[in-house]
Amino acid sequence: MKDQLESIRQSAKEKFSSVASQVDLEALRVQFLGKKGELTGILKQMGRLSAEERPKIGQLANEVRTNIENMIAERSAQLKRLETENRLRAERIDVTMPGKAQEIGHKHPLSIVLDELKDIFAGMGFNVVTGPEVETDYYNFEALNLPKDHPARDTQDTFYISENILLRTQTSPVQIRTMEKQKPPIRIISPGRVFRSDAVDATHSPLFHQIEGLVVDKGVTMADLKGTMETFARRLYGEDSVVRFRPHHFPFTEPSAEMDIQCFSCHGEGCRLCKNEGWIEILGCGMVHPKVLQICGIDPEEYSGFAFGIGLERIVMRRFNIDDMRMFYENDLRFLGQF
Repeated sequence: MKDQLESIRQSAKEKFSSVASQVDLEALRVQFLGKKGELTGILKQMGRLSAEERPKIGQLANEVRTNIENMIAERSAQLKRLETENRLRAERIDVTMPGKAQEIGHKHPLSIVLDELKDIFAGMGFNVVTGPEVETDYYNFEALNLPKDHPARDTQDTFYISENILLRTQTSPVQIRTMEKQKPPIRIISPGRVFRSDAVDATHSPLFHQIEGLVVDKGVTMADLKGTMETFARRLYGEDSVVRFRPHHFPFTEPSAEMDIQCFSCHGEGCRLCKNEGWIEILGCGMVHPKVLQICGIDPEEYSGFAFGIGLERIVMRRFNIDDMRMFYENDLRFLGQF
């Protein structure tokens, strides 16, 4: 049995010195020290030894086990060092080589112009206020003087979640929420996404962006509204911008108007973009209806105000001479890369 133990030690020494991987090393460990390993098989025969031989053979067996365990630990450490060295060689990079240029993203054209609009109105003393896109019927319609049977609702058909919950058709609900919580003077803009079930064409989309504004204070008149809108147009498009105001009707403003800007594609001659009118509607505006002020708890005898709603996409189209708003949503890198 002594010769067998010495033979196992010598065999282990030879095999462990040449093993090339951690997987092979584990296989050898099982071969010599596992439950069915060579050394374990010898130890199971200890019961057949005499009382005098058993301590000597037991001591030798423990020495062989210790030797094998030390061989395993030493070879494992060697293999780990070799693996690290090989990985360092394989992953080595030349730090003197020029690096690869990283593409840097940039703002979407809608975000570019929206930030410009925020700066323009901030310069005129407006604060930016936002609100929920999923609204109640009350804030989207009723509080804006549009009861459930009002025919003007047909032009703002939207996406309903339930009878009283819908995707907002305008950011006007933010104005109502602001007037409920804040006493005049009020001067805010409320940019955000809005939704209407419009057919998709060059100037319409079921999802688009609005920037609505509200001013409420003592002595506010239509002259203040017109001056603010003209200042906005000139700061955005230049002092030579041509605008016009047309009488219109909105249930939540009285009097009301549409502001148009001369078509940038045909310069007033008439084309597909402006539907042969020579002008492009960019916003609606008007003096806040006294009933809307009353609904929000503001005395219309003491305060007056004006409101406006700007279609961001049409502003961006004018800003960058784009003739089809669908390009904003198609994610075509050839288009977006120009900005």
